[in-house]
Amino acid sequence: MDALVQRDVVVVAASAGGIEALRTLLGGLPAGLPASILVVLHISPRAGSALPGILDRAGPLKAAAAQDGEPLRHGRVYVAPPDLHLLVNDDAVRLSRGPRHNGHRPAADPLFLSAAAFAGPRTLAVILSGTLDDGARGCAEVERRGGLVAVQDPEESPFDGMPRAAIAATRRPAVSSLRGIAEWIVRECEGTRAVGEVAVDRKLRHELAAFFSARPPDPPPGRLSAFTCPDCNGPLYEVDAPPNGHYQCMVGHAWSMESMVDGQSEAVERAFWVAILRIEERLRLLTRMLGNAEERGQVLTVRRLRQQTARDRDALDTLRHLQSQLGREAPAPVTHGDERR
Repeated sequence: MDALVQRDVVVVAASAGGIEALRTLLGGLPAGLPASILVVLHISPRAGSALPGILDRAGPLKAAAAQDGEPLRHGRVYVAPPDLHLLVNDDAVRLSRGPRHNGHRPAADPLFLSAAAFAGPRTLAVILSGTLDDGARGCAEVERRGGLVAVQDPEESPFDGMPRAAIAATRRPAVSSLRGIAEWIVRECEGTRAVGEVAVDRKLRHELAAFFSARPPDPPPGRLSAFTCPDCNGPLYEVDAPPNGHYQCMVGHAWSMESMVDGQSEAVERAFWVAILRIEERLRLLTRMLGNAEERGQVLTVRRLRQQTARDRDALDTLRHLQSQLGREAPAPVTHGDERR
């Protein structure tokens, strides 16, 4: 039998280019919106506390940094603090220093997954400007659990990675301008909607337990892969099948394939810098040994050390060149006519 529900939990995620998008979106929402809005923006763990104030001034809705355990109230905007995941647990806000997802904390997927698990068809999920694909899997779960998804039009997004990934992962997203998304939220939050019965998703709640409990997590469901976690170097399990499949380690770090490639690029760069540092130290030692051998007139030793020094300098130049080629590229803003389109 269908049940009547009110769409009153709105989860919003953004990354690069997201502050202005959030301001515009919140500026289009009325003071009496009968819903709670939870916002995640990818920010540095060392970022300050300016974002809640910026969003509070964006429109009539009251915005503030989320507090662990506070109840969800309509007409309020809850902003994820730096280095803390923002989650929904029944009708309360939860904060967690649980494992990073897609290399981020706060991240979109944990918020969206928790809303899908605990609010189900009451959920409206919104993806704004950003790079890579954080939030795509969460959008798919929101949709699967009876909620709805809206995505900022990639053509107007300064960075279109997150919007395009969310569109690809869902079946019927509302793709619109920021003003159009604000109108969509207001429209969907009015009255009640008839939805089919949605059962408790034990698998999803099991995954979320890593954020709510201090006990060591159980092994992830799925099969052991040949990959290691870019965050902790632990073995990764492949969970579910593409396109919404992901990788998860014993600690609970989770990665989409796209975000893991990005995370691995950082790990590769770190490995290159360690190798470069060690060769530079070796060269300093060889130079000292060479000087001592020259003072003592040790012709054969001098020749051997010069050859070794030359080989190490060549190796150092090669590593520095490779590091410059394999380093992580900075995302470029999207422009009309971009060849990626």
